[in-house]
Amino acid sequence: MATITLKGTEFHTNGDLPAVGSVALDFVLTRQTLADVSLDDFAGKRKIISIVPSLDTPICQLSTKKFNERAEQLSNTVVLVVSADLPFAMSRFCGAEKLSNVVPLSMMRGRNFAKDYGVFIEDGPFKGITARALLVLDENNVVISAQLVTEIADEPDYDSALATLS
Repeated sequence: MATITLKGTEFHTNGDLPAVGSVALDFVLTRQTLADVSLDDFAGKRKIISIVPSLDTPICQLSTKKFNERAEQLSNTVVLVVSADLPFAMSRFCGAEKLSNVVPLSMMRGRNFAKDYGVFIEDGPFKGITARALLVLDENNVVISAQLVTEIADEPDYDSALATLS
């Protein structure tokens, strides 16, 4: 269990992020087209998994836009943005912002993702959604960077995560 805050108020996740050096657990998440995907669908690519509470919040929107910008310069890398939002809402946001370099994925059919990855918020005002976190996986789904953003109103450390891909 990890402790995170929202402007000083503490709440907790159900566990911890996958450890650096471990193999990421497979998942089933839903694309904007309502097709389900798993890690196998991105086989052979490096993966940045940006886990956000909701694309209806300013920090989640900002981080998704920043990853969309940076993704253009990343070779053999896919940026997956995972949230509890429905695929329709994710599609509206990405369409309105013209974001085409990130892959939004909904936990609509994959609610175990948040628990399996240790980011399910168990108490407080955000109980039932995810903490903000960032994982970087290599081509073989080995975790090479893991960051839980302990203050949910903060952005992740983009530079540190991206540096692991150099």
